[in-house]
Amino acid sequence: MNEDTDVQRPKRRIQAFGRRAVLRGAAIGAAAPLLAATTDATATATATATAAHRGAPAAGSASFRWLGTSGWRIDVGGRTVLFDPYITRFRTGLFDGGLEPGTKLRSDPGLIREHVGRPEIVLVSHAHWDHIADVPHIAKSTGARVVGTETTFHLLVAFGVDPGQISVVKGGEVLDFDGITVQVVPSLHSRNKRHSYFAPGTLNAPPAAAPRTISDLPEGDTLAFQVTAGNDGPSAFLMGASDFSEQAVQGLSPDLAMVAVPAGNAVFRYTSRLLRALDRPGVVVPVHWDNFEEPLSEPPRRDPVMDLDGFVAQVHQESPTSRIVVPDYRTTYGADMRAGTSTA
Repeated sequence: MNEDTDVQRPKRRIQAFGRRAVLRGAAIGAAAPLLAATTDATATATATATAAHRGAPAAGSASFRWLGTSGWRIDVGGRTVLFDPYITRFRTGLFDGGLEPGTKLRSDPGLIREHVGRPEIVLVSHAHWDHIADVPHIAKSTGARVVGTETTFHLLVAFGVDPGQISVVKGGEVLDFDGITVQVVPSLHSRNKRHSYFAPGTLNAPPAAAPRTISDLPEGDTLAFQVTAGNDGPSAFLMGASDFSEQAVQGLSPDLAMVAVPAGNAVFRYTSRLLRALDRPGVVVPVHWDNFEEPLSEPPRRDPVMDLDGFVAQVHQESPTSRIVVPDYRTTYGADMRAGTSTA
């Protein structure tokens, strides 16, 4: 979760769009960068930085598709890596006036098939529902290896996932998956205006029964990951929540940084400290700013408590040589995060 439950989100009617988008699977070469429909600050920050950013990797070496929230699908030479794949996106009341802790967990197999392909690796940052709810189905239906915390391990075992299919990590590991390198980074969850974590807790054994509701899923500590495709990259830093360990990310120097937008100011100088620690990445991609209870078939709608424009302005101020890409659900991006294909 990357939301502040102390902030009241305004109730609003969800507009229906009559089109359904299905993500495509081909790696795409370089094209014009995506400029999402945000404010002039977004467009200015992106355009100003285009010519000056650090050398970006070749666009054809990997492709990236945003799965909403903090989720990503990364395709490298016919192999697929998923990060925090939350596809089903069911209603919990969070965006409609009040979170209902008793909301039942569910997964939509058809939707999942449309978006995830046949993943080889699934990386999980933490165990809140908007990061892990679809992982049990993905793991059992595809046989993908899941990498996550001990809490993630115990929850997935309770859901019926084969324990031998899950790799428990703590942060600091560097894993070689035959040419795809996964660096595990100890990290922190975002916090509310009282400087407290949302739904904290860890597990040291599987629960007696499979979780049924969103309240059955504690955070279980939080990880970030850096995924590198091949010997020459690209390298992508992936966050699942808007806080971090400054010491842990020092020296990573990723080509791309998928950065969670903060819900408030509880973390001291979050954006500037993070970008400096990451050595001002060539491309910065804001994530976890969308309403993650609306379907991926519709254009992204902002979480009303997230100041996406303010975040973009901060990135531009702190790292003017970074190109900023505000992603769309329906677009496949090349390894330099330039837009390739939109499935309208």
